[in-house]
Amino acid sequence: MRRWTTALAAVILAAGAAATTIPTAAAASAATACPTGWGSLDRQDRKDPYQPQALTNIRTGAQECFDRLVLDVPGTTPANPLAYQVHYVTGNAVQQAGSGTPIPVRGGAVLEIVVGATTYDPATWQVVYPGRAGEPLPGVDLNGYRTFADTRFAGSFEGETQIGLGVRARLPFRVFQLDNRLVIDVAHTWGATA
Repeated sequence: MRRWTTALAAVILAAGAAATTIPTAAAASAATACPTGWGSLDRQDRKDPYQPQALTNIRTGAQECFDRLVLDVPGTTPANPLAYQVHYVTGNAVQQAGSGTPIPVRGGAVLEIVVGATTYDPATWQVVYPGRAGEPLPGVDLNGYRTFADTRFAGSFEGETQIGLGVRARLPFRVFQLDNRLVIDVAHTWGATA
């Protein structure tokens, strides 16, 4: 009987230790430090005059603290930047350049992205990005994203391409350029932890 009581006590003690370890690990992973201070005001680099480039691809990625949208535009660099404007719009639609047609975008808030790049090669007029006005961005699947809710291609007009990005709420975002691409990150929260 004594062996059985000792064994039972050891099991209860081990279970108690495991119960205190698991929540601590979960709390540590839930308290990931995330960058703050990006804000939600308009961002732009309106380089004038600019030479239109070809937008070849748009892709997304889910990060620990934010969701990321990347526009691939070969030939651009931080020293030779891509002209862009990124801002939240009023309502749940972007107004298509040229026609003014509203293009609905799902989400609690909508970012309008306008870049000085076309969906065709300016030298050959060959289509290099197959976006269709009012449709989701080709090849972009947002299943499992915490912040991104929808994407809509609004069109390419007079050397610029327009995109609607639906997000969960009006959240802080940042925009920066790397070689051959423009990056837009939208935070999961306003706080310092994810």
